[in-house]
Amino acid sequence: MPKKLRTLMAASAALLAATAAALSPAAEASAATPPSVPRVSVHFDLAKGQTPENIALAPNGDAYVTFAAGRQVAKVSRDGTTRILATLPEPADGGTRTPVLGFPLTVGIVRAHDGTLYFLYATGTPDLTGVWRLRPGGKPQRIAALPANGLPNGLALDTRTRMLYITDSVLGTISRVPITGGTPAVWSAAPELASTGFLGVNGLKIHNGAVWATNLDKGTILRIPIRPDGRAGRLRTEATGLPGIDDFAFTGRGEQLLATLNGTSRVALVEPDGGHSIVLTQADGLQNPTSVAVRAGTVYVTSAAYLTAEDPNLIRFRLRS
Repeated sequence: MPKKLRTLMAASAALLAATAAALSPAAEASAATPPSVPRVSVHFDLAKGQTPENIALAPNGDAYVTFAAGRQVAKVSRDGTTRILATLPEPADGGTRTPVLGFPLTVGIVRAHDGTLYFLYATGTPDLTGVWRLRPGGKPQRIAALPANGLPNGLALDTRTRMLYITDSVLGTISRVPITGGTPAVWSAAPELASTGFLGVNGLKIHNGAVWATNLDKGTILRIPIRPDGRAGRLRTEATGLPGIDDFAFTGRGEQLLATLNGTSRVALVEPDGGHSIVLTQADGLQNPTSVAVRAGTVYVTSAAYLTAEDPNLIRFRLRS
C-alpha cells in the first residue's frame, strides 16, 4: 500500500475511535428490512487511491465521484466503467499541512444542469484549497479560494440562486459563493456546526428553501432556513443519535432521508420526526460509507474503506414504492 494511503488510513483511525465512543444503546437502532436487495455494482482500486468521498448524479444514471486519496474526479458509467476526468495538482509539501488529516483530498461534488462539475479540494495550502470547476471536455480550474487552515468538505448547489454552499469541518462554518466564482462569504457559524475534536459540519444539501447539514462529531442533522434576503435563519436540530454521520440524501418523500454512518459502516433511514432505523450494514458490502445520492428511486452509496482498508465500492439499490 502506498505511503500516502497508509497515512490516510492512520489519520482516519481517529474517526473509528470517536464513533465507537459516541455509540450508545439509544443510537443502536435495530436493523430494518432493506428497501431492496443491495448489490455492489462497482469495485474501486484502493492501491490507486480510489477512495470515493462524494457523489453527484447525471439524469441518465451516470455518477461523478471524487476520489479523496487520489486527488481525482471520475465518471462512473451505468455499466460500471470508471474514467478519470481530472487529477488535481499535488501541493508542494505533499499536503502534510491539511488540517486534521494531513493529506490532500478532493471532497464534495455537485453537477449543474449543463454538465459542469463543481468540487472541493483541501490541501492546507492557500494556492490550491478551494472550489474548483470542471466543464465538459475542459480542464479543472479553481474559481474560489478557501481558508487553508480549514477543511472544506460538503458542497451543495442552490439552482434557484446559482449559489454554492460549502461546509468546513474544521472551522465549523457554512460559506457560500456564486457559481461564477469569487470570494466566499461565511453564511453561518452557528455553534451547532462546530466539531468536538475531530470533524464538525460535514454533509450538505439544499432542500425546500433550507440548508441541511450533518455534524459528524455530534451525530446530528441540522436545518437552517434560507431567509428571503438570502441570510441564514435560525438553526434547528432535526435528528440526533447518529454518530459518525457523513453525507445524506433525501429520498423524495418529504423530509425522509438516508444517511451514511462512516465509522460503523451503516446507512440509516431517518424519518421526518428524527427517528431512524438501520437499513444497510457491512454485511451488505458497506466499507465506511461516505456519501449517498438518490435519483428516480435508485439509491447510490459510496464506500471509501478509510478504516477497513478493504474494497472501496459503489452500492446500488431501489427504494420501495
